[in-house]
Amino acid sequence: MIYTAIDTFYLTEEQLRNSPSRKEGIDEATETMLRIYGCDLVQESGILLRLPQAVMATAQVLFHRFYCKKSFARFNVKRVAASCVWLASKLEECPRKARQILIVFHRMECRRENLPIEHLDTSSKKYVDLKAHLIRTERHLLKEMGFICHVEHPHKFISSYLATLETPPELRQEAWNLANDRQYFLSSYTSILRTTLCVRFKSEVVACGVVYAAARRFQVPLPENPPWWKAFDADKSGIDEVCRVLAQLYSLPKAQYIPVCKEGGSFATSNRSWDSPNQSVSKDVSLLGTTTNEGAGTLKVSSTSVSQEVGKDETVKAALDKLKESKRSDDESKGNTIEELSREEPDSKLMPDHRTEAGGERNKERERGRDREREREREREREKERTKSRDYDRGRESDRERGREDTERDRDKVKEKGHRSRDRGKDSGEDLTIIA
Repeated sequence: MIYTAIDTFYLTEEQLRNSPSRKEGIDEATETMLRIYGCDLVQESGILLRLPQAVMATAQVLFHRFYCKKSFARFNVKRVAASCVWLASKLEECPRKARQILIVFHRMECRRENLPIEHLDTSSKKYVDLKAHLIRTERHLLKEMGFICHVEHPHKFISSYLATLETPPELRQEAWNLANDRQYFLSSYTSILRTTLCVRFKSEVVACGVVYAAARRFQVPLPENPPWWKAFDADKSGIDEVCRVLAQLYSLPKAQYIPVCKEGGSFATSNRSWDSPNQSVSKDVSLLGTTTNEGAGTLKVSSTSVSQEVGKDETVKAALDKLKESKRSDDESKGNTIEELSREEPDSKLMPDHRTEAGGERNKERERGRDREREREREREREKERTKSRDYDRGRESDRERGREDTERDRDKVKEKGHRSRDRGKDSGEDLTIIA
C-alpha cells in the first residue's frame, strides 16, 4: 500500500472531544447537528451546480477539517459550506464562479426558511458583501490547512475491495450508497462523509468498515480464515468503530440549523455585522458622537440601545462620559469657531479667484507649448521636402551628364569607324596599282 506524505490530517477521539467548539460552550449534540447540516448544504448545492460526486466529497472533508481547528461560534456554517464547495470545485478541476455559488446558496436558504424567493442582484451591495465574505472564508480555509488540501476518498478502495472479495451486485450497491449520498435522498440514511470518520481514520479503514456494514446488512459471509481485512491493511477495532458511527448516525433526525455563531451568515437577508464585537462597539460610539447636538435625551436612548446590542456596560459608560466632555468642549469653543470662520470667509472667497487665475495661466502656458510643438513639426516637414527636392534635382543633373557622355561616346565610335573605312580604301587602291 502506498501512502502519501501530505495525507496526514488525522485526529484522535480525545482531540475531537476537546475541539474548539466544545471550548466555546457548544455541546456534542449541537456540534454533530451542525456538521450534518453543513454537509447537507454541500451535497444539495453540488447537485444544483451539477458538480461530480468527487467535488462534493472533497468539500465535505474540507468542512470537517476546518471545524476541527475552528469553532462553530466563530465561523458561520453556511458561509464555510459555500467556501468549501467553491474551493473543492477548483481543487477537483471543475471550477464554478463565485456568482453561481452565491446564487445557489441564496436560493437554498430561501427554500429552507420558507422565504419568498427573490433574485440575487449581482450589482447590489448585498451581493458585493456576500462575495467578500466568500473570499475571506476561503482564505481562512487555506490558512488553517496550511495550503495542504489533499484529500483521499475511500470510494476507489471500496470498488477494488468489493471486486477482490467477489461480492454480489446488491452488496456493491449498498456499500456505494453508504459511501455516497444517494441513499440519503431515497430514505433517511446519511453517508460516511457526514461524520468525522474522514478525520479519524484513513481511507482504507473507512472503506473496510463500509464493506463490512453492507455485508452485515445483506448477511453475506466474508472470509475470516485468514481475516479479510488484513489483506487491506486495516484493523478490526477501526472497522467496528466505523460500523458503530454509521449505526448511530441512522437514528439521528434530519439536521436543522442552530444559530450559535456570533456573526450570523444569512444569504437571504443582508448581513453587515461581519466585523468583531469590539468594532461594532466603536461603530455605535461613533454614531453616538454624531448625535451629540440633539440633546441629552437622545444620548440616553442611544446608550440604552448600545447596551442592549453589545452587552458591555463599562464601554458604554466610558463612551457616554467622553461624549459629555466633548459636548462641553464644543459649547465652549463654539464662539471661537464662529469668529474664526468669519475671519476666514473673505480669504475663502478670494481663493477661487486666485485658483481661476492660476488655472488660466497654466492653460495659456500649455497652449503656447502646443503651438511651439506644432511649429517644430512644420519646420521638420519643410526640411524633409527640401531634402527631397534637392535629391530629385541632383538625380536629374546626373542623368543629363550621363546622357551627354553617352552621346559623346557614340560620336567617337562613329568617327573611328569612318577613319577605319578610309584607311581600308586607301590600302585597297595601292594594292591595285601595284598589280597593274
